[in-house]
Amino acid sequence: MSAAEGKTAGTGEPILVVRELHCHFGGIKAVNGVSLDVGRREIAGLIGPNGSGKSTLFNLISGTVTPDRGQIRFDGHEIGGRKAHAIARLGLARTFQIPAMFDNMSVTENLLAAAAEGHWQGARERAADTLALLKLEHVADNRASDLSGGQQKLLEFGRVVMRQASLILLDEVTAGVHPNIRKIIVEAIARLRERGTTVLVIEHDMEMVRNVCDRIIVMDAGRVVATGPFNNIVRNSEVMQTYLGRPQ
Repeated sequence: MSAAEGKTAGTGEPILVVRELHCHFGGIKAVNGVSLDVGRREIAGLIGPNGSGKSTLFNLISGTVTPDRGQIRFDGHEIGGRKAHAIARLGLARTFQIPAMFDNMSVTENLLAAAAEGHWQGARERAADTLALLKLEHVADNRASDLSGGQQKLLEFGRVVMRQASLILLDEVTAGVHPNIRKIIVEAIARLRERGTTVLVIEHDMEMVRNVCDRIIVMDAGRVVATGPFNNIVRNSEVMQTYLGRPQ
């Protein structure tokens, strides 16, 4: 089943709540008063031009950067300013634009390493399931350094899947990959939602956003400038000007 076929809006109390979040780097307001909610089991897309604050927002939510002020609540816990490992233990996981792997370990060993802290029970079975989910069985024993760029993206995604997180942040997970790998990722996102996972994805591929996401959040200059279904967003004149670079 594709993500589009399986779409369902998030229901109940949001799993992620961000309120008036600020983060400055010197005189640069990277995140400037961002407020947003992400519902449970929702697939939400985060889009915007380069430098709009998307990756900084991910860094604030995942704990790799400390906010100057504002609130971040994840699954009922206030996490603003907490260390990344403490937030991960609560059930939040993320990918990065540049895959981070153990190059000299096999694909299977990389997946198992992701489950080493607190998620070990059933890890070998989950690794086999993840290899099948991401169509990596044929390279299961290959070293990570021998994989293609697209396969490394799949492995990075797989390491996040192994964490059994309730909220996954995907940072341009399909950037630069072959259409076949993009299809694998889209189908995997749909399967994860079926299992109860919530996904917030930074993506520049508008076709993927349209097919996968229940709702789009648009950022520009550190702020949220629009939010709503894809069809509404693409008709928004402010989005046309700030993100697509042309008037409506």
